[in-house]
Amino acid sequence: MTSGTGQLRLLPWAGPEGKPCYLASDGTGYLSRLANNVESAQLGLAGELLQEAQRILGGLQWTPGELHLLAVQLTEALTNVHRIAVSRGARLPSPAYEDADSLNAPDDEDDPRSALRD
Repeated sequence: MTSGTGQLRLLPWAGPEGKPCYLASDGTGYLSRLANNVESAQLGLAGELLQEAQRILGGLQWTPGELHLLAVQLTEALTNVHRIAVSRGARLPSPAYEDADSLNAPDDEDDPRSALRD
């Protein structure tokens, strides 16, 4: 069984050797709830870390060790947030329109670049 979009869910943790983990589910089982809780915790920690980074950098007095630790922690948090964004984006329903490229094609009348093409 897969999610409502028919795709596997990217879980918010890595498997052995750092490989991504996926879940085939309807989104109501134990592992789905666990993944939701882990995502919530990761997003909360990322928010707290961002506040701490702003405090440290705002103080204008830091050691190279503090900056290195901050960079490591921010990288880890950003990795988690990126994985969550990819997972959630993949589970969004498909757009109702058929031609996604038509959204990016400007109308010649309204496009200021059209004067450059003439």
